[in-house]
Amino acid sequence: MEDIKQIYEKLDFYDKKQVKIGGWVKSVRSNKEFGFLDLSDGTCFKSAQVILNSNLKNYEEVSRLNTGSTIVVEGEVKLTPQNQQPFEIVASNIDVFCATDATYPLQKKRHSVEFLREIAYLRPRTNLFNAVFRIRSVAAMAIHSYFQNNGYVYVNTPLLTTADCEGSDQMFKVTTLDFNKLPKDQDGKVDMSCDLFGKTTFITGSGQLHGEAFALAFKKIYTFGPTFRTENSNTKTHANEFWMIEPEIAFCDLETLMDIEEDMLKNVVSFVLDRCKDELAFLDKFVSNGLLDKLNKLIGSKFTRIDHKDVIDILIKSGKKWEFEPTYESDIAKEHERYITEYFNGPVFIKNWPKDIKAYYMKVNDDNKTVAAVDLVVPLAGELIGGSQREDSYDVLVARCKQLGIDTDTIDWYLNLRKFGSCVHSGFGMGFERLVMYLTGVDNIRDVIPFPRTPQNCLF
Repeated sequence: MEDIKQIYEKLDFYDKKQVKIGGWVKSVRSNKEFGFLDLSDGTCFKSAQVILNSNLKNYEEVSRLNTGSTIVVEGEVKLTPQNQQPFEIVASNIDVFCATDATYPLQKKRHSVEFLREIAYLRPRTNLFNAVFRIRSVAAMAIHSYFQNNGYVYVNTPLLTTADCEGSDQMFKVTTLDFNKLPKDQDGKVDMSCDLFGKTTFITGSGQLHGEAFALAFKKIYTFGPTFRTENSNTKTHANEFWMIEPEIAFCDLETLMDIEEDMLKNVVSFVLDRCKDELAFLDKFVSNGLLDKLNKLIGSKFTRIDHKDVIDILIKSGKKWEFEPTYESDIAKEHERYITEYFNGPVFIKNWPKDIKAYYMKVNDDNKTVAAVDLVVPLAGELIGGSQREDSYDVLVARCKQLGIDTDTIDWYLNLRKFGSCVHSGFGMGFERLVMYLTGVDNIRDVIPFPRTPQNCLF
């Protein structure tokens, strides 16, 4: 059985050849004598037009098929360079495997994304989600290709962990204990020693700490897998289950890290632009006008590098009335990110952030007020990547943990890395869904994840 993609790629080869294709009906137009059937088999974004003649033994049945019906078509390929589609298949036989009826939720009309989330198991069959999830697949390949081609080792860090990276209050707890018969210790607290692992265990919120251990053996590693956070946030950019790309690099300072981030992002965008032309053209036309211009501009952009305090200077001097007033001690809001990328007309690395608002593992700068952290903000999307030079001093890291109330017993092994062959090292994290949103122009994270998990929503 051939793929529609194969025919598009080798039109001259398939001209006048007999083919057999299985797929799903997108639409049927017919009269008593002949008809046209639009068929998708999922192998490419484009569909194939099938010509129906009344001499088909089941012409009447086929001409009445609903959208979503499954069929197998046998017929001859006929090139049609003068038409919008470069070929058509003149059917000699069509087997109907599964005919849908009027209850099929997807009809040949535009459905809202909110409605499609309710039938997420069918939405890949729509043009929008066919394009989005094909781009997601290609982007994943682009990421692996970039790191593999640059000598990084792919590490599968654990999903179950006792390590506190992003804060235990943001991590899901895992247990085998019976909630109706919880064992208690002599203080009346739940006795976690009776649990499967004998201690409190979480689903990971980041693979960074384990990644650092491997970077200090292989020099350059990356992780790419699912992560989980308990944030009760219903924004368009937050989900409780998402995927992260987290490289860690030994003998790498903050400036070199920014070089790597820029190079990786430009390579991934170029990879997708080259391999998803049809999907991106559709999204540019129907979802986000200017998408292609945005992506092409990024590839040729100069990424500005600027300290957090200098960003605040620009925001304060702008004279704008902000919803959230910028301060030297605080994070920057979406409105600030948008202004800064417009100010510099391109992506911006914001570096050297206030120590008090960043994580314990980030390298403390000589001023003892800031850490060597960096966020990459991009036009129209805001923050895309967050990274830092990691603290390489054992004493400083232990002091930071104590200052922030981090339980050092759970990460003693991580601290020991600073005693057993420490070096300057850095890493970053990029939310994969944030990247896919940027690549597709889709503005809600729920629409770039096959089956989204968000507060009060764990369907399917």
